[in-house]
Amino acid sequence: MKTLALLCALACAAPLFGDGPGVMSSQRAKSDFALTADPNSKNWKKAPSVIAENSPLGKPVPNHRTEIRSRWTNNNLYFLFICPYENLHLKPNPVLDKDTWGLWEWDVAEVFIGANLDNINLYQEFEVSPKGEWIDLDIDRAKMNAQGGAKWDSGFENKTRIDEGNKIWYVEMRIPIGKIDKRKPVAGNEFRLNLYRCQDKNPGRKYIAWQPTGNPSFHTPKAFGRLRLVK
Repeated sequence: MKTLALLCALACAAPLFGDGPGVMSSQRAKSDFALTADPNSKNWKKAPSVIAENSPLGKPVPNHRTEIRSRWTNNNLYFLFICPYENLHLKPNPVLDKDTWGLWEWDVAEVFIGANLDNINLYQEFEVSPKGEWIDLDIDRAKMNAQGGAKWDSGFENKTRIDEGNKIWYVEMRIPIGKIDKRKPVAGNEFRLNLYRCQDKNPGRKYIAWQPTGNPSFHTPKAFGRLRLVK
């Protein structure tokens, strides 16, 4: 009985992480909310999260343990990245009013997500830098049609914040669900998902993946995990 009680206590005290290997839970919010990039805000403090701390090949990336949380509403899907870093590698003269091609050559947080559970080659890519630069791409991996996909506009928004004293940068993304999924948003819906970061410059550039891809390419949809909408 003492063992059972201890296990129950530990379970109750544990943080809300994803509900299984390769599965991330996105918790429903009552309504849409302003972007703050603040993990301690009421909308994010108790949101479920997953951890990305390994390279695409599954090797540990020290000092870059990244926490990612998610919420959803009838209209939008939200992600919050908490990104420890050693060094920042930022693009000079950032442009914030249009997408930035080649943003992946600099520090970024990335969401790869697809609602088509049958054709895993179809998915969308969202990237944001610590300065708030962004790019969204509609991908057909079979054709690797990223250039054509760059003409796609999801209307997603972001908010970023850099805490230089603690060497952590934050990004919150708001993605219109209707732009990535034809289904009505309901608890139980699932998406194919992977989450990434690129950090620092060469030599020593870091690549972090939530689900290891088994090769250097982020564009490995067979390795994606799942995102599940929950109440």
